[in-house]
Amino acid sequence: MLAIERRKKIYEYLHENGSATVIELKALFDVGEETIRRDLTKMEEEGLLQRTYGGAFLDEGKHLVLPDKVRETVHIKEKTLIGTLCVDLIQSGDTIFLDGSTTCQYIAKAILYKKNLIVITNAMKIALTLSKAPNIKVIFIGGTMRHNTLTCVGHTSKKLIKEYFADKAFICCDGIHQNNGITDANEQEAEIRTSMLTQTEQRILVADRTKFDKTSFKKIGEISDLDYLVTDKQLSETWIKKLDESNVKIICVKTEI
Repeated sequence: MLAIERRKKIYEYLHENGSATVIELKALFDVGEETIRRDLTKMEEEGLLQRTYGGAFLDEGKHLVLPDKVRETVHIKEKTLIGTLCVDLIQSGDTIFLDGSTTCQYIAKAILYKKNLIVITNAMKIALTLSKAPNIKVIFIGGTMRHNTLTCVGHTSKKLIKEYFADKAFICCDGIHQNNGITDANEQEAEIRTSMLTQTEQRILVADRTKFDKTSFKKIGEISDLDYLVTDKQLSETWIKKLDESNVKIICVKTEI
């Protein structure tokens, strides 16, 4: 396994478990302790984790925003699956919002073959992906560009969103919690997502398994604000009950990946 691929999998493991020891990672990847230590040192230098004596952990503060280059390379299988599941919710003639999340980038890739759609997005990467689809009209919401994500945010972006109304909005988040609702680590991105939810007929949250039972910095909305939740995770009975009480329909993979 290449070092870059191993570091990606180390990050995924930490994201799932919070922390790990060098001994755990050594056994998991069948390499020497020095190799793991070099990996952890490199990842710490990149701001992806914090080292401890004998291991490492993720500093998942409520305001922590991971670099986009990291988000794009983790949980690819889960995000691809979510994008595929969302395709069935989109019909010819729909106008949809796609936020700037990497998960929505996979929705954009999944709908390239669709016809007679209008997609409104604040994400340059999504707009460029959909530029390959001649039968999809793209409306790019401008504003203040975030250089690390190539998304537009701020007052101008929110004002422009208010000019449109969509059939469906697909948004992501950094945390979904039964008591605290839907939250995001970046305040400006959260405000964009809230604006999209107010301008649409159907509200669809796309969230992979790492987002559940977590609370981040800025509130996007309540669970009851949603119409659908699309996830790769088979939900627990308590989550199913909560979503049922909130009249939220669940779309998820039938078997765990």
